[in-house]
Amino acid sequence: MTQSMLVAPAAAEREALFTELYQQVFPAVARYVSRRGGTLDQAKDVFQDTVVVYYEKAANGHTNEIPHVPKYLMGIAKHLWAKRYSQEQQQKSLDPAQLQLETATLEPPTPSVQKVLRFLNTAGQKCMDLLKAFYYDRIPAEEMASSFGFSGPRSATVQKFKCLEKVREAARTQALDYEDFCD
Repeated sequence: MTQSMLVAPAAAEREALFTELYQQVFPAVARYVSRRGGTLDQAKDVFQDTVVVYYEKAANGHTNEIPHVPKYLMGIAKHLWAKRYSQEQQQKSLDPAQLQLETATLEPPTPSVQKVLRFLNTAGQKCMDLLKAFYYDRIPAEEMASSFGFSGPRSATVQKFKCLEKVREAARTQALDYEDFCD
């Protein structure tokens, strides 16, 4: 495909060139647009604009330095699609229901203390007391070791970790999420 073919006076030659470009490049453009959420009609529009841009450059004599025309056309199409897609994303309006939903999700739900305590109770009373002492009362590990009868602070920390793992495993087996502990 050369520049002389594009600006050839014969309509039949130009038509043959455009047919060849369409067969070589359009399937790749359609695939590209489709994978990025576009439709076949949008792909056709992008390809049409791509061919127009290329034809204008060829008519002005600016295509002599293009070594591989299909790759060049694909690059133009990618650029045009990115430009069109970003414009469409900026222009999307929100319907009132969607706006209300987004506003409601801005405030994170707060967990219910009773639900959390009930669930922690499933790990056992000793684990619940240990976790409460560590997280709520902020008792140091040395103090916890003496008050819970552990041999040292390291043992208290290991036991606290085991209690946490028990709670995590229970949450995993019951397939619980953060929202399950909220009112």
